[in-house]
Amino acid sequence: MKLFLVLFSLFLLIGCSSEDKSKLTFMVGGAPNELIFWSEVVKNFEKKTGIKVEILRQPADTEQRRQSLVIALSSHSKDPDVFLMDVIWIPQFSASEWLEPLDRYLKNSPLALKLFFEKVVKNIDTYKGKIVALPVYIDGGILYYRKDLLEKIGVKEPPRTWNELIEYSLKAQNLMRRNSPGFYGFIWQGAQYEGLICNFLEIASSNNGGIFFENHKVILNTPENIKALNLLKSFIHDYKISPPNTFTEMKEEEVRIYFQKGLALFERNWPYAWMLHQSNNSPVKNKVEIAPLPHFKNGKPASTLGGWHIGISKYSDQKEKSWKFIEFVLSYETQKELALNLGWNPGRKDVYEDKDVLKKLPHFEKLKNIFDNFIVSRPSLPYYPLVSKIIQKYINASLANKLTPQEALSLAEEEINSMIKRYRNDKTL
Repeated sequence: MKLFLVLFSLFLLIGCSSEDKSKLTFMVGGAPNELIFWSEVVKNFEKKTGIKVEILRQPADTEQRRQSLVIALSSHSKDPDVFLMDVIWIPQFSASEWLEPLDRYLKNSPLALKLFFEKVVKNIDTYKGKIVALPVYIDGGILYYRKDLLEKIGVKEPPRTWNELIEYSLKAQNLMRRNSPGFYGFIWQGAQYEGLICNFLEIASSNNGGIFFENHKVILNTPENIKALNLLKSFIHDYKISPPNTFTEMKEEEVRIYFQKGLALFERNWPYAWMLHQSNNSPVKNKVEIAPLPHFKNGKPASTLGGWHIGISKYSDQKEKSWKFIEFVLSYETQKELALNLGWNPGRKDVYEDKDVLKKLPHFEKLKNIFDNFIVSRPSLPYYPLVSKIIQKYINASLANKLTPQEALSLAEEEINSMIKRYRNDKTL
């Protein structure tokens, strides 16, 4: 009922907005500090261009943000004109033909595709050969580690392989649990939600596996994926380097807070945690570094792509103004401010080399390398949320020791492919 009231209010907001038809409407949500930042961006844009912008504020909750956009776009509303999208929404919005192709705007624009991470634009922002969105903010899974504790156990470099991570974790636990019984070697997101998919995709991809889609079928039950899921289970139940509540409670913030209390050697999380770990009241301030996530012996590191992208509604009546706004949001100056004010990872590559940015955010040098070389994408499917929920259910059951990895992946693959068959026969799914 609460969600319905929120979405109904948003629908009324969309329907009643922009009495001045010359105004550009920008739909965006997020935390209070993010909305304050976007208000400043709009003010600066209005001052520079003379174009008036109305912000249609969304909730902080990601799913509510998606639903409010779906309501507007599926009803062919002229508002919003321009908006931000989570990376996993773009396939649905593209397949529904709700997004304005940007190619003709790019032809005569100072924005060049080479300014952005090539894999991101190619795998996420391109649909049927046309650019339909551009990245504002890039995200990816990374390994945080306590450099002081590695030194204590006689290790100079972060782990390159999962076997090294296990070895270092066990050594650190033996040392630290003398005074800190709740200390663990490796904490990560194992609860039943989207973050679990990101963790599984990273470890599977680091073993040359992953979530594949061929001939209208998802391929999940492979030897590489079985081995990867077995390793995730072993972190909790065999090696015991991850907490027993990993598969019941551990999401981003639970993991971040645990690590920040000084209770873990390694943490898998998103880049947002860096500034929080470095805050003045953080027990781990100046003790943390980042690195690519480890990999299997014959694999390579993998980092699940996340982040937010900007696009124009196909039904907008202010498309030219919307493009000018996109140019402003993706300009060097705005992207730099985004990094310095919010700690966000810009969609533009050149900002990662800015001296002011590197002074405040020295880890950006390593982030750029990770985004350039190790990014992996979730399946680009219009019904991806349905696929994700099925995989979450079975992988989490395996982590809870209710199913073997092979049983979990086999059952997930079977259920997903049945769902896809129904989807292809009935597009109302």
